[in-house]
Amino acid sequence: MTEPGRPRTAVVTGASSGIGEAFADVFAGEGYNLVLVARREDRLHAVAARLEQEHHIHAEVIVADLAEPGAGTRVFNEVSARGLVIDALVNSAGYGMPGPYTRNTWEKHAAFLNVTIVAATELTRLVVPGMTARRFGRIVNIASLAGFVPAPAGHTLYAASKAFLIKFSEALAHEVVDQGVHVTAVCPGFTRSEFHDVTGTRKMVSRLPGFMWMDAAAVARQGYAAVSAGRSVVLTGRVNATIAFLARMLPQRLVAAFNRRASKTYRDTSPTPT
Repeated sequence: MTEPGRPRTAVVTGASSGIGEAFADVFAGEGYNLVLVARREDRLHAVAARLEQEHHIHAEVIVADLAEPGAGTRVFNEVSARGLVIDALVNSAGYGMPGPYTRNTWEKHAAFLNVTIVAATELTRLVVPGMTARRFGRIVNIASLAGFVPAPAGHTLYAASKAFLIKFSEALAHEVVDQGVHVTAVCPGFTRSEFHDVTGTRKMVSRLPGFMWMDAAAVARQGYAAVSAGRSVVLTGRVNATIAFLARMLPQRLVAAFNRRASKTYRDTSPTPT
């Protein structure tokens, strides 16, 4: 239980934009103080100032590159050094790597895995003991609809990393639910954010129909409701839930063939940068 008089604190990685910023907004609206983690210092301070003004909470900033080995431990140690107790953790830091697997160097792949898997699981390992001791905790891992459907070309590590986060969240949720800690993999589909601008695929994904898209704020609200209720996995939006259901029920050969054909309209598979 939270100590009397101590406000709860949520640590949010990837908090400078998109789904991470949206989750910070939701937790702040629920009265949590915040620790915002990302690489862009100016952007982090702008988000912190906005959330403090709008929600009357306290927001701190930690500038960190989670692609660096040991970054998760350094973030945790910095939070502890500031005298803060972590009641909620949102592992939202992530990005995409468009193109075939061999287009990018191993160094780039290793950095991607450090951000999407290593830092998330490292931070989670560090916060869980305190949460179980206090018998309260909320952990959100941002996965994806991609973790449920056959992965097309040009999606080699992204879908695999999201499938990992789903299974990791499911198993950990079973381990800690009786100790007051809820763990949820939030699985959005196409979400309006900077994600596709960073990967350079905005023009390609813009071909998708409007009903395929969700706002980051809607994803965060549904994710917060799911982790509060103790659901280990949530697919945000009816369209995404329907796609995941069909992917499970239809013959896998048919699903894979459809996904392979459809993905050519929004996935970069060229062997050299375009």
